[in-house]
Amino acid sequence: MDVEKKDEQPLRSPALLHDQSRKRKRRRCIIICSSVVAVILAIALILLILALTVFKAKKPVLTVNSVALQDFDLSVNPLPLQVSLNLSLALDISIENPNKVGVKYRSSSASVRYKGKDVGEVPIPAGEIGSDTTKQMNLTLIVFADRFLSDSDIYRDVLSGNLPFTTYTVIKGKVRVLFVHIHVSSTSTCDVNIDIQSRSISNQTCHYKNKI
Repeated sequence: MDVEKKDEQPLRSPALLHDQSRKRKRRRCIIICSSVVAVILAIALILLILALTVFKAKKPVLTVNSVALQDFDLSVNPLPLQVSLNLSLALDISIENPNKVGVKYRSSSASVRYKGKDVGEVPIPAGEIGSDTTKQMNLTLIVFADRFLSDSDIYRDVLSGNLPFTTYTVIKGKVRVLFVHIHVSSTSTCDVNIDIQSRSISNQTCHYKNKI
């Protein structure tokens, strides 16, 4: 009677089993690490696309809606020659924030200048403008008459019937795009001429500069 013989399987050594287990763990670790790196790169790419498109920092837009005379009183004494001036300007401005995030701006000021010299100013307290929002401000610029006492140009301008002034407004702030703060600023310069006889503003020309 024949007896079937079973094929004998060679026994694996413990060292070989340990080596194979270590290779499997290494392969699993490589797969996991590659997946994590791929996810991180995908997230970074999405954030970069958002930062360059939807959340790209944009310049705020400062607009001077109007400059109007609020108070105006002028008198001239011939002997001795002296000009007495009481003047205040109503400045109506608006600041548009086209960004998808809010803009925080620092304390600033608006000033009125005569021949390049500041003769009046008004503070603008710090604040914030919401995303896709336009903020309006009504400012009153008061001219300090004592700053004209040593300026001989005021006499010639009064005699000509025309007083030229310049209003200057600057807003500086920052926009947070994802994890980065970007500084932005907007300035306006308006040249205005006051007709002394009609006691009104005869001409107004504004220039704007916005930058990041």
